[in-house]
Amino acid sequence: DRGNVIVKLDRAEGLLPAREQIPRDHHRQGDYVRAVVLDVDKMAKGPQVILSRTHPDFLRRLFEAEVPEIADRIVEIKAIAREAGARSKISVYSKDPRVDAVGSCVGLKGSRVQSIVRELGGERIDIVPWSGDPSVFVSRALSPAKVLDVRVQEEESRMQVVVADDQLSLAIGKGGQNARLAAKLTGWRIDLIS
Repeated sequence: DRGNVIVKLDRAEGLLPAREQIPRDHHRQGDYVRAVVLDVDKMAKGPQVILSRTHPDFLRRLFEAEVPEIADRIVEIKAIAREAGARSKISVYSKDPRVDAVGSCVGLKGSRVQSIVRELGGERIDIVPWSGDPSVFVSRALSPAKVLDVRVQEEESRMQVVVADDQLSLAIGKGGQNARLAAKLTGWRIDLIS
């Protein structure tokens, strides 16, 4: 319906608006749709369930379904930054020192993360180990770029991050995407310096 998708639920209908669909999504009649419930609009004639495939919570739920350690609360998802259909960063932390948070999310030969990537139509997912030290966390969040030095400016919640000349474009990412997602993930403003 005009780019929106109407999804049959058990005893109701769900609406997947065009803005909540991943750009490369193609839905046909009879397809199963995985989505997260964003809202229930009680104003409409009969309650309407609004679904989303672009919301960060959708990524969170996919990881909970795919990674038993997250479902069992051994590994915790600390933050998610997402540009649906293109790239996401997710920071994880293990409460058990014997469990590798990133390893459990990636799975054997990448099996767990690959099934999530397939569900999201090839969206790239960076899994970042969380750290209580903001400068360590920010330098991990900028991966795959290697960070040389971090200068913290607490009062402005900014960080000056120094990277090697050949790493600058990697740290910024295509259209500034890597730096933008790292800033969203960590909650710090990041100034990159070569």
